[in-house]
Amino acid sequence: MDMRKPKAIARTRRSHQVTKQEPEQKGKTKIDKTFLERGARTIKEEDVEKVVNKADVIKKKVARSGPLARFIQDVELLVALIRDVYSGRYRRIPYWAVSAVVFTLLYIFNPFDLIPDMIPVVGLLDDAAVLSVCLVLVEQELHEYRDWRNRSDS
Repeated sequence: MDMRKPKAIARTRRSHQVTKQEPEQKGKTKIDKTFLERGARTIKEEDVEKVVNKADVIKKKVARSGPLARFIQDVELLVALIRDVYSGRYRRIPYWAVSAVVFTLLYIFNPFDLIPDMIPVVGLLDDAAVLSVCLVLVEQELHEYRDWRNRSDS
């Protein structure tokens, strides 16, 4: 597999606009649009590849967990989106949306995030919150991707 940045990612990176960062209160992290945007700005090419390589593990984690299980169809769609972007099949998405989705899927994959996943019940609530924010943030792009996917499958 070609390990270079997919053309779709390289081309859409230019449209990514950096927003002004707000100062964070010491010791408090709020899971909101700003949190997701900050995380998305840290995404690199290797992270996209990691999501593609760990996609099945991410989907299994979501399917087996209480708070996340209701999001399994959304996660499957997000994973399919990243796979299609990575392979170059789908190119009509801005880089900020790709990086937001990749950040979210890696956040879910990481057991040592804001609230470690090993803590019963509450350990996955932060994952659900990040996923919810992502779904709201990229809602229009997901609708467009789903429409494209339905047309290309028929």
